[in-house]
Amino acid sequence: MDGFKVCHNLYWLKGSGKFSLFGLSVAYLSGRKSSSAQQFGTYTEDDVDALRAIAEEPGIVDLFLTNEWPSGVTNRAADSDIPAGLSDAAGGDSTVSELVQEIKPRYHIAGTKGIYYAREPYSNVDAVHVTRFIGLASVGNKDKQKFIHAISPTPASTMSSTEIAMKTTNTTLSPYTYEEKRTSPMDSTKRSSDSISDPQYWRYDVSQKRQKHEAGHGDKLCFKFVSSGSCPRGEKCNFRHDTDAREQCMRGVCFDFLNKGKCERGPDCNFKHSLQDEGGRLPSRRPGSGRSKECWFCLSSPNVESHLIISIGENYYLALAKGPLVEDHVLIIPVEHMPSTLSMSSESEIELSRFQNSLKSYCKSQEKEVIFFEWVSVRGTHANLQAIPIPSSKAIMAEKIFNLAAQKLRFEFVTKKFDSISDGRKFLKAQIDGDSSLFYAQIPGGTILLHHVEEKEKFPAQFGREVLAGLLNMADNADWRNRKHSKDEEMKIVEVFKSRFQEYDPNC
Repeated sequence: MDGFKVCHNLYWLKGSGKFSLFGLSVAYLSGRKSSSAQQFGTYTEDDVDALRAIAEEPGIVDLFLTNEWPSGVTNRAADSDIPAGLSDAAGGDSTVSELVQEIKPRYHIAGTKGIYYAREPYSNVDAVHVTRFIGLASVGNKDKQKFIHAISPTPASTMSSTEIAMKTTNTTLSPYTYEEKRTSPMDSTKRSSDSISDPQYWRYDVSQKRQKHEAGHGDKLCFKFVSSGSCPRGEKCNFRHDTDAREQCMRGVCFDFLNKGKCERGPDCNFKHSLQDEGGRLPSRRPGSGRSKECWFCLSSPNVESHLIISIGENYYLALAKGPLVEDHVLIIPVEHMPSTLSMSSESEIELSRFQNSLKSYCKSQEKEVIFFEWVSVRGTHANLQAIPIPSSKAIMAEKIFNLAAQKLRFEFVTKKFDSISDGRKFLKAQIDGDSSLFYAQIPGGTILLHHVEEKEKFPAQFGREVLAGLLNMADNADWRNRKHSKDEEMKIVEVFKSRFQEYDPNC
C-alpha cells in the first residue's frame, strides 16, 4: 500500500495496489487518467499495469476503490434506479471499466461524480460471484445524497463456494459487455481503429498516445500472447507476439521488465528482473524438459511439499491432494515434468496401471469405488491424475451426474467402455494431438468419459472436482482452498493413509 496516514483511521492512497483490511482483500486505483499537462492527482500506465498483474493473482478481490466512475456502468441497469443525469454514461473512465472486468471485485466503490448510485449486482464473465457497484456523492452536498454507505462483507477467503456464488433475483449481466447499438458506422470504425477494448489482449495506454502499428508488430508486447502463448486476435493484434519473450515469461521473468525494461514494483515483485539463459536464441524444448524450480510437483524443486508424498515409483509418485475433497483424495503425478499423463512413454503406462489398480483394490476394501480424472490443457505445466474415492452406493450415479454437468455447459461426452484400464489408456493416448485441450474421467465399470475442449470454449479447470462435490453433496468442498489443512494436519493424514495403503502399495 502506497500513500500516507492523514489521521487516525484515515489514509490517502497513492497510485495503485492491493492490501488486506481485517481479512478483506482491497485493491485501489487513485486519481484520474493522466495527461501530458497534468502530473499530480493522476494515475499512470505503471499503476494500471500493476493492477493487471494483481488481476492475474489467485483469489477474489473483495473491494476495488477508484476515484473515477467506470464508463458504461448503467448499461443493463433498471432505468427506475438510475439517478437523474446518469442515463448518459458519458464522462466515465474506460480504463476503469476495463480494469473492473479483469479484477472482478465483489464491491466496486467510486466517487467524483457527486451522485449516489447503488447499482443492482451484475454477473462477471468467467467468475461465479457478482459485483456490486456503489457510487458515492460528495460530502455535504446540497441535495443531501448519501456520501457514506455501510456494508459488512465477509472476506471471500473465508466463504464457502456456495456462499460466494449466491445471486439475488435482480442480478443483471455485466454492463461492460453491453454492445451499444446506437453507434454510427463512422464512430464504430474510428473506435475499432484507434482502440482495442478487450481487456485480455491489450496493454493500457493511459496517456492516449498509442501509435498505430502494423498487425502484430507494435512496440509493446501482447500480454495475452506472452502470458498464454496464443492470441485470438492473431495478425489483427496491434501488439507484438514475441516468442522469445514468451519463453522468458515461462521462466519466471517479469512481464513489465520484458515490456518496458523496468518494473516499478521493484523488490516487491514476485518475478525475475533479468533475462534467463541470456546470450543467444532460446533453444526449442521437447515436452517435459522445461522443469522449473518453482514447480510444486517436481521432486527436484525446493518448493515441492515432500510431506504430502505417499509412494514413489520409477515414473510416477503418489501424493495427498492439497485441500482434498474427501479423505484419501490423492494425485498420481509423473516424476518427470510432463504436461499430461497421456504424453508419457508407453513403458510408463505399466506403472501407472499398477498405481490405479492398487488404489481401486484399496478403495474396494472400504466399500468404495475410485474415479480418476485429468484436465489436459495445451498450456498445462506438471500433470496430475486425480483419484477420488466415492461410496460404492453412489458409483451407479457417477456417469449420470457427469452428463448432467456437461449439459449445463452445453457439450456432450464421448463415452467408451473398456475391459481394462490399459485398453482405456491406449484409447486416451490416441486422442492427444498437442494442439487442443481435453478432459476425461475414468468411472467405475470401465467407462471413460471424454471431452475435447474447443479453442475458445470456456471450460472450468476444476470441473471434475466440482462434479464429484455435487455427487457427494459437498458443495462447500468444491474449492480446494476451503479444505486447506496445516502442515502438521497434512502429515498426520499422510501417515494414516500410508499405514492403510501399505499392503496395496506397488512400491512396497
